[in-house]
Amino acid sequence: MRRRQERREERHDDRGIGRQGSNKNRYQMREKMVSFGDDFWIENEQGQKAYKIDGKALRVRDTLNFEDAHGQVLYKIQERKLRVKDSMEVEDAHGKRVAMVKKALITPVRERFTVNLRGGPDLEVKGNIVDHQYTIGEGRDQVAEVSKKWFRVRDT
Repeated sequence: MRRRQERREERHDDRGIGRQGSNKNRYQMREKMVSFGDDFWIENEQGQKAYKIDGKALRVRDTLNFEDAHGQVLYKIQERKLRVKDSMEVEDAHGKRVAMVKKALITPVRERFTVNLRGGPDLEVKGNIVDHQYTIGEGRDQVAEVSKKWFRVRDT
């Protein structure tokens, strides 16, 4: 049992995934009060701009570009509509699919999504996405948490 846990931790370290008790990176989303599209910055704990989300407005399907601080597109996220289950496709900068995010059909209390990673484990996202209050898990392990509660009112 102990060896199995050690192997799991090694896999997480290899993929850069944080876990309970480890050094975690915290990021903060900064949205403009008025913007055309869904544009916002993600800053690190020091307040430095780390990533930009560039929401493309006026498109048939919603598209978000996930960029580094220099404007280089890292990932493109596109919402796919007109399906039984809502889904989003995540592509890398070269247009290759790296993940598919699917919403659960029945979610009575809180939202639930499954993230199918190409070449990696499936992840489960649970919580309130709109209010930025959710967790991301791999099996029984929590690998990330997103929360507005970490920041003061003036920061959000």
